[in-house]
Amino acid sequence: MSDLINHLEALSNAPGISGAEIEVRKTLRPLLTDHVDAMRVDAMGNLIAHKAGTGASPLRVMITAHMDEVGLMVIGHNSDGTLKVHSVGGISDRLLPGLTVLVGKKSLPGVIGLQAIHRASGLARAPRISQLAVDIGAKSKDGVEGVAPVGTPIVFATRFRRVGQSCIGKAFDDRAGCAILTELLRGDPYPFDVIGAFTVQEEVGLRGAAVAAYAENPDFGITLEGTLADDMPKEDEDVSPTTALGKGTAISVMDRSYITPPRLLRHFVRVADEAGIAYQFKQPGIGGTDSGAVHRARAGIPAITLAVPCRYIHGPASLLRVSDLAATRDLADAGIRRLATEAPRSAVQRGRIRGLDAR
Repeated sequence: MSDLINHLEALSNAPGISGAEIEVRKTLRPLLTDHVDAMRVDAMGNLIAHKAGTGASPLRVMITAHMDEVGLMVIGHNSDGTLKVHSVGGISDRLLPGLTVLVGKKSLPGVIGLQAIHRASGLARAPRISQLAVDIGAKSKDGVEGVAPVGTPIVFATRFRRVGQSCIGKAFDDRAGCAILTELLRGDPYPFDVIGAFTVQEEVGLRGAAVAAYAENPDFGITLEGTLADDMPKEDEDVSPTTALGKGTAISVMDRSYITPPRLLRHFVRVADEAGIAYQFKQPGIGGTDSGAVHRARAGIPAITLAVPCRYIHGPASLLRVSDLAATRDLADAGIRRLATEAPRSAVQRGRIRGLDAR
């Protein structure tokens, strides 16, 4: 467990908004080098790691986890030396005023500026991002253009912390999935070949996963995610949370991007029940994951998403329970190891899989 938490910490602290995931790749490479048979970075920026199996089965399974996080990007410069910015991925504008951020490759400290509350008018309405600017202490437009040119990525200045049985940090969506995938690839070989795809640009349209799935054409896709836990008190206590902390891994039945094939759903639920691994069903209709791109690649690839519930995702800091992180890792490992280990590839493509028959 300590390795899993340590990997999560390193990955959470790395900057990597969509389209600028290089520091996350740099963090992952040394963790994987001695545990996989090949690694490459494709034209999109996905980090693809191949781990050979024992040869007991001809299956090829791709496990994805996206490297990118939500954040900001410089789109211009103001005369006073502040930075005009736009969001990358889904961020609520109301979260931004007053937050500290890190700008560009040198991680320059900055603050998202808003007029002081003592002088501001109309505070009942949250400002739009177009009304905000990032202040890095520059005095003029000329002094900042070369330091933070248009296109410079900006991330939240949040550092990872362990708090009792929980962890707090930025980008748990989806550095939690990346940490779990790293653990799986560092573990014992599977009965079949496994492709670990650390994907890019999930937050802006599942783009990296679409490319990786097309190139690799696996028999199955497993997505590891960090997902919404909205289990805080509500006005109507009868409203079910999307997921809740402490109840185990979240298995997606469907979301806005895909519907889980019934045979895969039954398989992972059965494995969890037999192994005593805690799980819950994510309430449907919320969000999208890399499975939404994987399942549409080529002639169709059966896919399922297992997720770690996280409070406050797509914000400056998220919170997760260590037990849920471990449950997601355990179910992913056990479920993948038991995936049709004796089925020939032709049977897989016909959907006639031992233990996973679509009927």
